[in-house]
Amino acid sequence: MGNKNPGLLGRKIGMTQLYADDGAFVPVTVVDTKGNTVISVKTEDSADGYSAIQLGFSEKKAHRTTKAEAGHFAKAGVTPKSFVRELRLSTEEAAKYEVGSELNAADIFELGQRVDVTGTSKGRGFAGVFKRHNFAGFIRTHGTHEFFRHGGSIGTRLTPGHVLKGKKMPGQMGAERKTVENLEVVKVDGDKGLVFIKGGVPGPNGGYLFVRHGVKG
Repeated sequence: MGNKNPGLLGRKIGMTQLYADDGAFVPVTVVDTKGNTVISVKTEDSADGYSAIQLGFSEKKAHRTTKAEAGHFAKAGVTPKSFVRELRLSTEEAAKYEVGSELNAADIFELGQRVDVTGTSKGRGFAGVFKRHNFAGFIRTHGTHEFFRHGGSIGTRLTPGHVLKGKKMPGQMGAERKTVENLEVVKVDGDKGLVFIKGGVPGPNGGYLFVRHGVKG
């Protein structure tokens, strides 16, 4: 059915620290959400058959935009966007938004609110079992030779006769869609479009993020 809570697209600026009123040290991730624009609003009565809004974030050069994309943005009366995502909402929530309007972080998030942050984790390339799965390694005595960082046995020949699906082995690490749930909003700067979220979030600095109201919060 998709997400039913409002949210915003953003870019991870980096991490810093703030101090709470009681003097406590709070590590935070700064997310830039300025420029979120409503590209389209869908309703259950439309051909799509469901209610949602489509958001665009971050300006995109015209020569990097396809004709189909250019036509879609022109219809909405907005400039081309690099990061476009659809947000499923209830019919009542979707009706509150207008095509072409720009959303403000202060209207979506508030101090102390819980949010879920989705992003693409850092790509680590091809990694072995030590780095990828935190294996401990083999003994370095009793004649062990060239087997210190191996993963060990991966199965038997007779039964089941094949490697079981999901076996922890070397492979591509990172560059996956990840969501960190139930993070706390420490500060919201509506004028600059900045949201300060307690703790770390997926992805490198400059990476795109999707921040929405927490499902569990």
